[in-house]
Amino acid sequence: MRKTRTAALMIAAALVAPLTACGTTGSGEKMSLMVDVGYLPKHAPFFAAVDRGFFEEEGLDVTVMPGSGSGNTVAAVDTGKVDAGWADFGVTVLNQGRGAQVTQVDLLQARSAYAVVALSDGNIHSWEDLPGKTIATEGAGAMTAMWPYALSKLGLSADDVNVIHAASSAKIPGLVSGQWDANLALSVSDGPAIDALGKEPVVLKWSDLGIDLYGNGIVFSNEQLENNPKRVVKFNRALQKAYLWSCENPEGAADSFHKEVQGYETSTVVLALDEQCALNNRLGEETEPFGLMTDDGVQQMIDVSREFLGLDPNSTLTPADVYSNDYIDPLPTTDEISAP
Repeated sequence: MRKTRTAALMIAAALVAPLTACGTTGSGEKMSLMVDVGYLPKHAPFFAAVDRGFFEEEGLDVTVMPGSGSGNTVAAVDTGKVDAGWADFGVTVLNQGRGAQVTQVDLLQARSAYAVVALSDGNIHSWEDLPGKTIATEGAGAMTAMWPYALSKLGLSADDVNVIHAASSAKIPGLVSGQWDANLALSVSDGPAIDALGKEPVVLKWSDLGIDLYGNGIVFSNEQLENNPKRVVKFNRALQKAYLWSCENPEGAADSFHKEVQGYETSTVVLALDEQCALNNRLGEETEPFGLMTDDGVQQMIDVSREFLGLDPNSTLTPADVYSNDYIDPLPTTDEISAP
C-alpha cells in the first residue's frame, strides 16, 4: 500500500508543470517550444529531438518548455513569448476564431487522444458500463466541453453519467482510491500513468465511437511564418524525424526523456509512446505522409469547435485561416529514420 501511495503522489507531482526547460548545448539559432502541459512521458519525442541532435542537425538550438494548458500555449505563441507551441487542435481553432494570429503547421496527432480511462478492477470495462457511473474531469477544457458529443454517439444524455470536477493532480489518485469510477483523460497520459502504479488501465477511446478528430499540432505565429519561413521548415523537419525515430526507438526516446524528467519507469514512457505513435495517422491512412492536414479534416474541427467549444456561430473562419502544409517536407511514416 505504501508503494502504491508513493507512486500515486509521484505521478500527481509530475502532472504539475515543472519550472525547468530542456535545451541543446547552445549551438545554432535559438528557438523555444512550449508543450501543452507539464512534462509527461508522451513528450519524450520532443526531448529526443533535442538530445539526439535532430534540431542541431538543422542548425537550431531549441529549448523545450512545459505548458499549463493548450490555451495558454497558443497565447504564448500569439504574443511572441515562445516561438512554437504544441497544442490541442480544437483549442487552437477556438483561439483563432477569437483573433489569435497563429497557424497550424504540423499535425503530430492525426487522431484525438480523448478517452475514458478506468481501472480493470473497477466498475467500467466497456462503453455499456457508463450509465449511472461517476466520471471525473478537469473542468473547462475542450474534452469536457465535447463530452456531450461522445454521449450522443452512445445514445446517452448528460443525466445518464455523473460528471464531477477534479484538479489535474487529483484525478489519478482519486480514481485509484475509488472516489470515482473513471476519468475523462488522454489515452497517452492517464493510461501509462496508471500502468506505472502497477495497475491495469481500461482505456475507452473516443475514436472507437467514430469521433476521429485531429489531436495536437504545432502552432507558429503568422508573423514568424511571414518573416522566417525557412526556419519553420527546418523546425518541422527535425521534429518529424525525431517523432518517427522515437516511435521506432521508444527506449532511446525514454532515455532522452529521463535526462530531464525523473519519476517514470522506462516501461511507462514506452507505453506512452506506443499510444502516441498510434495517433500518427488517421484510420485507413497509415501510409500517408506524416503531419499533413486536409481541408475536410480542418473543417470538421471548425464545425466541432462551433458546436461544442464556444466558437462564435457567426465566425467566418475557414480552413485556409487555420492551417498550412507549406512548411512541411512530408515524411512517409514507413521511412526508417536514423538519429544524427
